Amino acid sequence: MHIEDGILSPQAWGAWYGVTTLFIIPGIREIKNRVKENLAYKPFLAMTGVAVFVISAMHLPVPVTGSCSHPCGTPLAAIIVGPFATAVISAIVLFFQAIFLGHGGITTIGANDFSMGIVGGISGYLSWKILRGLRSPIWLAAGVAGFVGDLMTYLTSSFELALSLHGHVPLLKQWMIFFMGYGPTQFPLAIAEAVFTAAVLQVMVNRRPDLLPGVLRKESRKEEKSDAVRV
Repeated sequence: MHIEDGILSPQAWGAWYGVTTLFIIPGIREIKNRVKENLAYKPFLAMTGVAVFVISAMHLPVPVTGSCSHPCGTPLAAIIVGPFATAVISAIVLFFQAIFLGHGGITTIGANDFSMGIVGGISGYLSWKILRGLRSPIWLAAGVAGFVGDLMTYLTSSFELALSLHGHVPLLKQWMIFFMGYGPTQFPLAIAEAVFTAAVLQVMVNRRPDLLPGVLRKESRKEEKSDAVRV
């Protein structure tokens, strides 16, 4: 997912910065509002950012794409701190990874955040909400969220590369070529991220439900209403 500097044209990375900003601004507002409601949200957000940094720093180079393959951590982050807040902390994570680890680049933070922080986070979050709405077990909903968010991140990153580099090759064909470059490493990593996301969220629910601001309270209210209707 870490697209390096020099891979995308200035027009491309500039456009991705613009698109990402549309999610960063409401993300900053969401963080400010939730900090006002709960002062513990800020350190919890910082802890989540550190987790995303560590998880997404474990990378495997993919020479075909000029990028690398790794788990994301953003589906889990989106579930526990919110999808828009995840876009913000992912941008910060990508900045520090580019500066200190040489993963990705400064010019490509917008594109990388869009694939990992926005698409990866939101697709994982929506998978979680849909399955929980269908009364799926927490571990299953979280596992599917991790798997979907991980693969969607790389589908998006492949699209970003294909959009800039397909030349005379049909866009769809080049998109799939790039994605298949990720495939051998990313499918096993997506399964691993599914297991990791399921395990972490289930442990948090069992042992520290107080660290899930709003998540369990909303779901418990829905369950109470459904129980009342059945009675």
